[in-house]
Amino acid sequence: MILMEDVYKTYPNGVAALNGINVDIKQGEFVYIVGHSGAGKSTFIKLIYREEKPTKGNIIINEIDLSKLKERKVPYLRREIGVVFQDFKLLPRLTVYENVAYALEVIEETPKGIRTRVMEVLEEVGLKNKARFLPAELSGGEQQRVSIARAIVNRPRIVIADEPTGNLDPETSWGIMKTFEEINDKGTTLIMATHSKEIVNTFKKRVIAIEDGVIVRDEQRGEYGYEV
Repeated sequence: MILMEDVYKTYPNGVAALNGINVDIKQGEFVYIVGHSGAGKSTFIKLIYREEKPTKGNIIINEIDLSKLKERKVPYLRREIGVVFQDFKLLPRLTVYENVAYALEVIEETPKGIRTRVMEVLEEVGLKNKARFLPAELSGGEQQRVSIARAIVNRPRIVIADEPTGNLDPETSWGIMKTFEEINDKGTTLIMATHSKEIVNTFKKRVIAIEDGVIVRDEQRGEYGYEV
């Protein structure tokens, strides 16, 4: 599902973010990416959905070799990948329904198909009764659930979450994690970068730890392993 072979990433300013990454993530896995700030977690995440390109090495996503992927094909790759951000990235003037529907409008889904699928995913994340609300009328946890609904509305094979609970209180974070587990239980591969020791140590999954751009630990049902 996700294969990185000897991947390096050096930015134009000379910062070496990743230094020889080798990793194999299978369909249906739930993987935490952990490490201190600046360790290379965000770069790792961005390489998966082609926000960044590696300086050297091979990346294969869903059997697609990203080194050979033409720019015009990148949007098609991203249809298979849902992304959830720490700061939600919702469109403030659109309702909950419209924010989620937008992802389907882009791929020219039929109006009937959009209505059906949007209401399905809003029910899945517990927000069916708030479809007509604007983001500003929701709590932080509810906004993150809208972000999750938008990420999964295309039925992606991979969901990437970059610090998705970073701005949320512990109780709300727990609810978000339950939602992620339900998504993963349906067969979606889930990759989550996080600084939350409590979440990693409670919801036991595979843990990949990155330090100075290098994978230093890769454990099934691992622990966070850092002081916070």
